Amino acid sequence: MADFLAPVREHVDAEAPHLRPLFDVMAAEARFARSWLDDDLKCLPSGAAVLEVGGGAFLLSYALASEGFSVTAIEPTGVGFGAFEELGHRVLALAKRDGVEPVVARCKAEEFVSSSRFAFAFSLNVMEHVDVPELAVERVVASLNPGASYRFLCPNYLFPYEPHFNIPIVINKPVTERLFRRRIESNTSNSDPMGLWRSLNWITVPRVRRMATAGVGLRVSFERRTLASVIARAIDDSEFAKRRSAWMVRGIRTLKAMGLLHLAARIPASLQPIMDARVSAR
Repeated sequence: MADFLAPVREHVDAEAPHLRPLFDVMAAEARFARSWLDDDLKCLPSGAAVLEVGGGAFLLSYALASEGFSVTAIEPTGVGFGAFEELGHRVLALAKRDGVEPVVARCKAEEFVSSSRFAFAFSLNVMEHVDVPELAVERVVASLNPGASYRFLCPNYLFPYEPHFNIPIVINKPVTERLFRRRIESNTSNSDPMGLWRSLNWITVPRVRRMATAGVGLRVSFERRTLASVIARAIDDSEFAKRRSAWMVRGIRTLKAMGLLHLAARIPASLQPIMDARVSAR
């Protein structure tokens, strides 16, 4: 990923330097996502059709297309994500120049319908922004080949912490907003903090589990070991660490020094701050 991202960074610096802070954040996300997906992608045949749910700035879609995958990305570009659009257009222009432009579906995941079938679908930090997660998952799974799965990583709002704003969750979303509205509105890491806040759906592990019993024939499982990798990002990934509270980073460093990070995998999925879910048709 480093070799892939370097010329994109040079283009941003030369043509749109005001986008460099956003690029750095998205590049870090793409690096992590590529590592997170590595085992799944290794199992796919050359040229396999993959679906990214929530292309964002399209860096990961561009990277996977450059690797030879046939990539489709769903990306409506909604509230709270204004700066993504300009960066995304530039990234897609570079992909087109290289002859590896992904197919982009400009719709919500809940509205996605495709005549194509995909060998794998994935998303990183997207499902917490979807209006109706149940319908989105149903639509994505319906587009998969038999036996294929949709894997997504996102916050678990049963855990009392909101990661976009680094605030504790108190009872529910309305109460948390009333208590922390000033802090939410003053968030400088996003051009539309209230739009971002409104986009959050407070998804939880139990809510995703219920999808398997809702009568649509889904199978759901959770990977608990991913939490250790996410926690380690607060030490190894400077861009990620910048968006976390200082006390949290200090605590994680202490746990790593004590050799305790591996114990995160023993925490039940419902109690973890993130969920790594895999959904497929029965």
